[in-house]
Amino acid sequence: MQTVETKAPRRARLAADLAMLAVIGLVLVAALAAGGATLYSQFYGPSAFVVRYLDLLSEGRAADALRVPGVAIDRETLETAGVGATASEALLRHAALAPLSDVEVVSEKPDGDKTAVTVSYSAGGHKGVTTFTVEQDGWAGVTPNWRFTTSPLAVVDLTLLGADQFAVNGFEVDRRQVSFAGVDAAPLDPLPLLVFTPGLYSVTVDTAIADSEGVGVLADTPLATTPVDVQTTPTDEFVEVVQQRVEEFLTQCTSQQVLQPTACPFGLEVSNRIASLPEWSIATQPHVTVVPDAGHWKIPPTDAVAHVEVEIQSLFDGSIEDVSEDVAFQVNGSITILPDGSASIRVGSPDEDSAG
Repeated sequence: MQTVETKAPRRARLAADLAMLAVIGLVLVAALAAGGATLYSQFYGPSAFVVRYLDLLSEGRAADALRVPGVAIDRETLETAGVGATASEALLRHAALAPLSDVEVVSEKPDGDKTAVTVSYSAGGHKGVTTFTVEQDGWAGVTPNWRFTTSPLAVVDLTLLGADQFAVNGFEVDRRQVSFAGVDAAPLDPLPLLVFTPGLYSVTVDTAIADSEGVGVLADTPLATTPVDVQTTPTDEFVEVVQQRVEEFLTQCTSQQVLQPTACPFGLEVSNRIASLPEWSIATQPHVTVVPDAGHWKIPPTDAVAHVEVEIQSLFDGSIEDVSEDVAFQVNGSITILPDGSASIRVGSPDEDSAG
């Protein structure tokens, strides 16, 4: 007996195989699409562009970060943004960068041709969140290029009182070398400094004249201006020098054999005639302190005592009296920091200063 095979089962199996292949194909397409989306997001999307910029900052590669499209900014754009066209670029370097770590993308929100990328991070141990705006900048083959639509640079507007030399994250700076006004920069004029965002910037002062604790600012907003005021305190060595200069000045005053030494904070008034040249000495030297005075320093009024030995002849009867008298007085002064970093100390009385 002959067995006859029908075509129906074969067709059914073929249909099942084709259906299975179609499902597999759809799964492969979906996987490829998902992989492509992940690849795009990790390497070619706007978030990847921002993360690469932050990676450069994390590695201290300031020069490379400046070359990222949209980072560098011209003076005209700075002025238009209200940041100030005279801002110094001194801090846009490796030596002024603080550690940046734990970078994570928080969100990516398209808005027309632009995309807002928000990231979180740790800058010098301080947590922060910043939003950057980017846009497509042509193509590199089949992958898009990106650029910042708003530069991620910002400005620290530093007012430094009592010193011209300071350090930012350990990088030493001299105000007169980076200020637009140079050596003519006034002590109270803010010093605008361009910085990368995000970044933590700590300003310290450690000179022979003045020092300060670190004053930190987290620059976390592109093209924003953050004012920073640093008031220094005089060093013990500086106060000792001022004390010595004051004592030297007063000692010089005692060399004048007159009742009212010229340009000195002490003297003696008498209504009779002197019969001998006065002999002055300082019985009690002032205990000098130094306090801030705008961008410079001053010596506040300080008590002291001079002593005079003189013979006084009476105009009435001609008798001579030996006078040995303590004369209390006060001394003050002003201290100006000169362009070469030295100090000019002027010593006088509370009412009138004189050179010393």
